[in-house]
Amino acid sequence: MLRRKIAVALLLACSLLANSLPAAVAQQPAAAPAAAQTPDPNDPIARIKDEGMNRSQVMQTLSYLSDVIGPRLTNSPGMKRANEWSRDQMAKWGMQNAKLEAWGPFGRGWTLKRFSAEVTEPLTIPLIAYPKAWSPGTNGALNAEVVYLDANDAAGLEKYRGKLKGAIVMMAPIRKIDAHFDSLGTRLTEKDLLTLANAPDPASAPPRPQFQPTPEFIAQFILNLRKTKFIADEGAAMILEPGRGDGGTLFVQSATVPPASIPETIDPNALQAFFRRGVSPYDKAAPAFPPQVVVSGEHYNRMLRMIQAGEKVRVNANLEVQFQDQDMMGYNTIAEIPGGDLKDEVVMLGGHLDSWHGGTGATDNAAGCAVAMEAARILTALNFKPRRTIRVALWSGEEQGLLGSRAYVKEHFGEIVQPTPAAGGAPATPAARGRLVTKPDYDKFAGYFNLDNGTGKIRGVYLQGNEAVRPLFRTWLTPFRELGAQTLSISNTGGTDHLAFDAIGLPGFQFIQDEVEYDTRTHHSNQDVFDRIQADDMKQAATIMAAFVYQAAMRDEKLPRKPAPPR
Repeated sequence: MLRRKIAVALLLACSLLANSLPAAVAQQPAAAPAAAQTPDPNDPIARIKDEGMNRSQVMQTLSYLSDVIGPRLTNSPGMKRANEWSRDQMAKWGMQNAKLEAWGPFGRGWTLKRFSAEVTEPLTIPLIAYPKAWSPGTNGALNAEVVYLDANDAAGLEKYRGKLKGAIVMMAPIRKIDAHFDSLGTRLTEKDLLTLANAPDPASAPPRPQFQPTPEFIAQFILNLRKTKFIADEGAAMILEPGRGDGGTLFVQSATVPPASIPETIDPNALQAFFRRGVSPYDKAAPAFPPQVVVSGEHYNRMLRMIQAGEKVRVNANLEVQFQDQDMMGYNTIAEIPGGDLKDEVVMLGGHLDSWHGGTGATDNAAGCAVAMEAARILTALNFKPRRTIRVALWSGEEQGLLGSRAYVKEHFGEIVQPTPAAGGAPATPAARGRLVTKPDYDKFAGYFNLDNGTGKIRGVYLQGNEAVRPLFRTWLTPFRELGAQTLSISNTGGTDHLAFDAIGLPGFQFIQDEVEYDTRTHHSNQDVFDRIQADDMKQAATIMAAFVYQAAMRDEKLPRKPAPPR
């Protein structure tokens, strides 16, 4: 212990000494890197690598989107500013047809104007907390007693009848928080990559087991709905929930609108349909409900333990928000590099520009958008003349269900028209398949490349069940083996905008990326900020995306397609 104290003291002394040095000494630049070799002017991939790795602007783009513009909740002023700035930036780089393309309608925008929360009695405790998106405000400062709604059934709820009006209510039990014995940040190992490379063809593999809600899950789900509705009906002033995460990291998404009515039970097969029937908090017609705030797990647990020990806990909170409902449409940002002899055909690249509001949306997904913009900047800066038109698309509404990309694909390329429900309103049989209805541009589409798994470097490509592109992508990855990208996996990956293209039989691909801290720290959390970005990974990703897009735009044929649904 003494030895550790001495080491800490020495570190502190060194830090103080460094801070006291003159600026000219303390901030001396690092030695200049060795001059890069001039790339072969006849090798476009070598020129892309040189521009992308040695003159990158990806971090400047990413910093502006995350640090300056900040969170970009769909339809918020931050989202609109990001749409306009990215459009203007790509036009400044020399891209053509830069515009905002409307889709929707979506619903209301939401802006957080002010928020603070602290325990005031029996002692002062500043709280790490964040309001849920589209939560209403408190109409000024709120100081109220905290009540724990300790109910496990309808009879338990009745004990609180008439006791919640004006109160701040905790509705969840204590959440167990474990120590971390493994690193929060990881990269894909050789074993991980081998597993991906050896994945079975999704067309022949047994379907993934679907989540089957147990009776206990359904019962708890219904109880939570009843709690939320009971709290709202009783006139509570605010709902507090424990956040997932620990150590100051909390994950926060959208507010929950209490349903008008709650069934006694829900058929497990109808659970998704029940979700879809619910009212979204961004719906202009959403009913009034109490403000909803997520509190860090440690602080939530402490308050609850104090209440269970018999203490009267009071919290002071002030939540000011602003809704925007003048324009209910969502917007995607679009810009192009015009093509040559095959200009009517298009290669697309992009990611989603919208984010959640707890952080600044750096890893989810300013990273992917900055990479896509940088890839296009590289090709523009090198004055390449692609045969096909290259189109950047920065989507909104991804976090609410790929809304922007799905609307774009439907508008420009086509859609799957589902079978007409059976007589009496019953759904069509599971065996019935939808029918593909296409637009003229469907047959002119070459491919789409997406990035949306955080800051991790590209390690390869998910082929999305399209075996025909394997030899092509294998050749395209060869120049990037030394940068760690060489894995091709036939498997599908989900959860992001390439699915909008893949769903109607168009070639849409997501790159394989290192996890880094995506699920453990940054995804939808208050720590999704610029400082969690890995700069070298971003340069590598933009360079590879530029090379893939360029080669897709230059080859004689469009990218091979897997079988599409029947037209």
